[in-house]
Amino acid sequence: MNKPWRTEWPSTTHDWATEVDTAHVQRIRRDPATMAPGGLQHLILEVVAYAADEAEAIGSGRCLIVLHPDGSVSVSDKGRGTDTRTDDRGRPIRKPIMSSKDLRFFDHPETQTLPDRHPRRGISVVAALSQWLVHTNRRRTGAWTQRYEHGIPVSDLLPVSTTGPTGTTVHFLPDPNLPPGNALNTPDLLAMANSWSHLSAEIDDARPPRQQ
Repeated sequence: MNKPWRTEWPSTTHDWATEVDTAHVQRIRRDPATMAPGGLQHLILEVVAYAADEAEAIGSGRCLIVLHPDGSVSVSDKGRGTDTRTDDRGRPIRKPIMSSKDLRFFDHPETQTLPDRHPRRGISVVAALSQWLVHTNRRRTGAWTQRYEHGIPVSDLLPVSTTGPTGTTVHFLPDPNLPPGNALNTPDLLAMANSWSHLSAEIDDARPPRQQ
């Protein structure tokens, strides 16, 4: 639902006026082969691209990619944390990056390619093509987390401890029917994640040995 006061906030990367764009999420889910060519590797790079954006904005940055034993992946950076503002009733509102299109890329796939040479469309692709995704951000003004399932929020924006540095963590479990890609090769993924000039990336591969 659109909120009148949201229209006063300039839309740079995402439209603040749209909390959840269900049609957008459904469009992604209808065509996973186009939205996630290369499978899981592409989804990871879609997330890392936002850490790279943040690193470029502040001059440099780091991110940690964790490949968890349950098949989920988390990407954490130490940037400023996803933009979060206060509405007319004093409630925190986080930029709707998970459930609405990235205005820079989604309808303009020729604008930027990721290091895998496939078009960048935005992090909403990751949310829509995941069984679940948890988005946690820590800013100087507070910290919040929210859970999504198949791109739709299933929890409120909940406050969490502000202990520790600012930054953003995106933790997701990809859909089991994600289009198959090449086997996830850790050295190749690390090289691609480090191809952004302002970003330094590390990988912690906690998967069972047979999956590595």
